[in-house]
Amino acid sequence: MDFEYLPKQDAIPPFDPHAIAVKYLEYDCSYGEEEITEELIAQLLREIPSGIELTLYLDPDGEDDMMEVLCDGTWLALGFSHDFGQENFYCCNPAFAGSPERSPLLSGGQSPVLKENAIQDLEAGVRAVEYFIRTGQLYPGIDWVKQL
Repeated sequence: MDFEYLPKQDAIPPFDPHAIAVKYLEYDCSYGEEEITEELIAQLLREIPSGIELTLYLDPDGEDDMMEVLCDGTWLALGFSHDFGQENFYCCNPAFAGSPERSPLLSGGQSPVLKENAIQDLEAGVRAVEYFIRTGQLYPGIDWVKQL
């Protein structure tokens, strides 16, 4: 599998801290657009560093444009799938580029996540999740790879 490296940017574009681009999410149960409140978002963002498995969708039917968020309290992985899996992006850890080492995280509950696709800067990871929730875009403050 080939990847295009997308390095982090120093400048983060401003965004509306109260906008909600996510239209559907799966956490302990499913939440539709009307159920995705500021309180729920705040709770999810607080829980990420303790460990979480969460899927965020820009599609109100929960079928496309999804970001998987996995965290065990030490490692955090973000994967974004667009256009029904035709475009896929993953957070990137340059310190493990090309390494076959696996993180303890499992995508979809079964597929191992390589350390090169998981970060340990949980604070940046939380910012990346909030940025996606608010804008529907990948956070430019961390490294990403695009699957080719």
